[in-house]
Amino acid sequence: MRFAAIDIGSNAVRLLISNVFETGNTTFFKKDSLYRVPLRLGDDAFVKRKISERKTRELLHTMIAFKYLIEVYQPLDYMACATSAMREAVNGQEIVDEIKRQVNLTVEIIDGKREAELLSANRIAENLDKEKSYLYIDVGGGSTEITLFSKNRRVTSSSFNIGTVRILNNLVSKSEWKKLKKWLKDHVVDYQPLSAIGSGGNINTIFELSRRKEGKPLSFKKMKEIYNFLRSYSLDERITLLGLKPDRADVILPASDIYLSVMRWAKISKIYIPQIGLSDGIIHILYEKYKSNSSSKEEVKNS
Repeated sequence: MRFAAIDIGSNAVRLLISNVFETGNTTFFKKDSLYRVPLRLGDDAFVKRKISERKTRELLHTMIAFKYLIEVYQPLDYMACATSAMREAVNGQEIVDEIKRQVNLTVEIIDGKREAELLSANRIAENLDKEKSYLYIDVGGGSTEITLFSKNRRVTSSSFNIGTVRILNNLVSKSEWKKLKKWLKDHVVDYQPLSAIGSGGNINTIFELSRRKEGKPLSFKKMKEIYNFLRSYSLDERITLLGLKPDRADVILPASDIYLSVMRWAKISKIYIPQIGLSDGIIHILYEKYKSNSSSKEEVKNS
């Protein structure tokens, strides 16, 4: 089985093609292809409150390319979601309508709660100790989604307007940072000791720089060391010497700051990095929808 997911984020737009294999009672999700276009819609949406004609045109061209790729891969189903930048831009819905008209792709602008739900659909905590508690932290260009898991169930989640592109544009207020800090102190106190699960392109890059084995967590101390290491290089040096993509090299520092702040305030000493994100959660939702529909058809057939 094959499914496709489009994530229209504040920093980049992604198309994930993923295969799903069923073996007995076990289901495997394996990424086939991932396409990423660094449009950085948040620069327009957060500063001007409107996505410019140029970036709208670039997004439309990207969606046309993605539509052709979807037609080539022929997935059983697809879903396209737009997050923080599109939901804050005054012309976000207008652009979604234009994508539908020109490209015949349906895009859903999701709120922070829905974004957290899609992220938690990855069921990451199921692969860890089912008797322990975890804080899932997803840092994007426009927002940070936090979800608390305990004993293999989702307890609560919240979204905060703290993102890497916002920070670069000096658009994160002190009150929003205080709101995040208070939420953490109010919700995690009864779930200690707590470990973190991190998702997003920046934490994946940090994990690669750590050279840790897959599945092994990073300590708060190691995260801090990598942050200081990155900060010791200029933006140009992070690109030319460390080999980071230009649109990653500038946002990785504010992303590190967000992860470190959450871990410090929640008294978390280690973070697991399964290298998944919103698009992976969409794939899980599509698979569950497909299975549900298949079961319903089978019941009708046998009735």
